[in-house]
Amino acid sequence: MSFTPERHIRIKVNTNHSHARRSFLKRLAGAALAAWAPYNGWSSPYAAQAVGAPDFPFEKISSSKSGITFVHHNGHSPDYYYEPEATGAGCAFIDYDNDGWPDIYLVNSGKCDFYDPDPPLHNALYHNNRDGTFTNVTDKAGVQGGGYGMGAAVGDFDGDGWPDLYVTQYGQSILYRNNHDGTFTDVTDKAGVAAPGWSSSAVWFDYDNDGKLDLFVCRFVDYSKEKNKRCGNREIGVRYCIPSVYDPMPSWLFRNNGDGTFTDVSEESGIAGQLGKAWGVVATDINNDGRMDLFVSNDTVANFLYVNQGNGKFEEIGLQANVAYSLEGVARSGMGVDSADYDQDGWMDLFVDNIDHEMYSLYHSNHDETFSDEAVSNGIGNATYMMSGWGVKFFDYDNDGNIDLFIANGHPDNKINEQYSAVTYREPLLLFRNTGGNYRHTFQNVSTRGGPLFTERFAARGMAIGDFNNDGAVDVLIAVNNGAPLLLHNNRDSQNHWLGIRLVGTRANRDAIGARITWKAGDLTRSVLKVGGGSYLAAQDPRVVLGIGQRTRIDWVQIKWPEPSGRVERLTDLPIDRYITIVEGKGINP
Repeated sequence: MSFTPERHIRIKVNTNHSHARRSFLKRLAGAALAAWAPYNGWSSPYAAQAVGAPDFPFEKISSSKSGITFVHHNGHSPDYYYEPEATGAGCAFIDYDNDGWPDIYLVNSGKCDFYDPDPPLHNALYHNNRDGTFTNVTDKAGVQGGGYGMGAAVGDFDGDGWPDLYVTQYGQSILYRNNHDGTFTDVTDKAGVAAPGWSSSAVWFDYDNDGKLDLFVCRFVDYSKEKNKRCGNREIGVRYCIPSVYDPMPSWLFRNNGDGTFTDVSEESGIAGQLGKAWGVVATDINNDGRMDLFVSNDTVANFLYVNQGNGKFEEIGLQANVAYSLEGVARSGMGVDSADYDQDGWMDLFVDNIDHEMYSLYHSNHDETFSDEAVSNGIGNATYMMSGWGVKFFDYDNDGNIDLFIANGHPDNKINEQYSAVTYREPLLLFRNTGGNYRHTFQNVSTRGGPLFTERFAARGMAIGDFNNDGAVDVLIAVNNGAPLLLHNNRDSQNHWLGIRLVGTRANRDAIGARITWKAGDLTRSVLKVGGGSYLAAQDPRVVLGIGQRTRIDWVQIKWPEPSGRVERLTDLPIDRYITIVEGKGINP
């Protein structure tokens, strides 16, 4: 076994930059603790309490109750630590049969150049039986996968009203077209979206506003079995390498041609002009110009913020926007991302989680294409200083009308416990409740009041949100590396009312990515942008749940559809505590 000085394990303490970073962040955390007394212990994610926050919001559903017996296998080799082993897997909510009940797709590892499982491993599609249980229909549906799987993205790329499935993999990705009869067809070669290499997260969105969903695919490092490096030292043994020892690569952008095929426009759009190590992506509109931008997290290199110029090109402004590096100008290990207007000032904010000793970032929009990191003032920096985050989503878990934050964590190094007592491989989930304050004091860490679930620890990776039992309380699905997934039922108090909306575009893209929904219920007025993607290796329930608290009626809901329509529609006389479908130009679907 040979070790070279330039090869480090992923623990950042072995680099000179990391010593400076940790010293800086410890001083920063100390200052935060002095200013925000409720956070008593910067290494603990459970320090904060929130007065009035409801108890035990999420319950873990057992496999014996749900029927989901899937287990992820990463194929870890005890002799060679192959990088993809530590980073999967993903998951998705997908209503593949259009019955109004979200089904579940889970991604597994499979045959590749360093792994050949016997018997073969497969991905899994579970049909929602509408009674809290699921049935495995993978073989019938024909979506077993076929390589070393990573994540999933769901979107109706052909506009036929049925959700299609894109599975990212290490090796070559797969596009499954929905056949409308419970089965799918692999159309990867015809569509031209194989994206060979190491693909991670992907997102469907309409970047050119032509009404058709395009596809962005994150690419991680230049990697193969032959290029795998052995990292560590004689004292700690072999470990997974920090990604800095691998070369960065460009991500892909595929334009939808409208005939079942795509054109690779990565070069001409400017996307391929930056080499990254991309893990997560969210399509959002940071400047309110009606064009969808992209926030991409990178590991050990600067994050990217691609602003859509409207002429088929993107400009990368991460550095000037203050979202590329840490506060002291060091690239961090960006993994999961998301975007929402969490303080309701009319501008989309950003979130990215990182590895231990780096803190996660809550980027508040300054309304001028720049952002300020408000993680420390909101207690997020303190709670996450010793943690490593992957899946993350903004959503209103208690339907009070304010957007909350859920984070799934787990360290990538399965032997990190042997090196640091304060950093663990399996980590707890985190839940931050939005109190409706200003942007500097909006979130409170209510993980400690989350119940038994939040005292457990997991090697969590991909995370998707969706209401699998249609009760209006958004549930959570979490993929676990080398383990069984977590299906979390939301037990929110039924005193808070809601309206669930499925948007169907006609001139706009069918999934209405980029639509803005505004609603008024008495003294409450709220607005959300329907983003594309977000989290990590995951696809979300496409429906949007509008929370109104204990108010008993909704005065109106306004939809601003994305281009090429741009239509604005306002609906009144709406029901509450149920789901409806709104079709562009036709109102509520009866």
